[in-house]
Amino acid sequence: MFQGGCYSYPVMPFGMGFGELLLVLIIVVVVFGASKLPQLGDGLGKAIKNFKRAVHSHDEIDVSPATKKSELDDEAGKAGK
Repeated sequence: MFQGGCYSYPVMPFGMGFGELLLVLIIVVVVFGASKLPQLGDGLGKAIKNFKRAVHSHDEIDVSPATKKSELDDEAGKAGK
């Protein structure tokens, strides 16, 4: 990993270093408590899984009209009498 007098470090998410990630973890433990962390992780995992499924799947909601226009006209004519 030593190349030309410079050290090569792994790229961390969002440009954060190990110290910043550790600080965020400590704040999360203080705010939510150690007993809630598994529940938070489970909820976050399910949310990410559902989001990925929604992005990659076809629309499950059918927005096409169930009745034909002629049937709607017939119903409108009956209601008008």
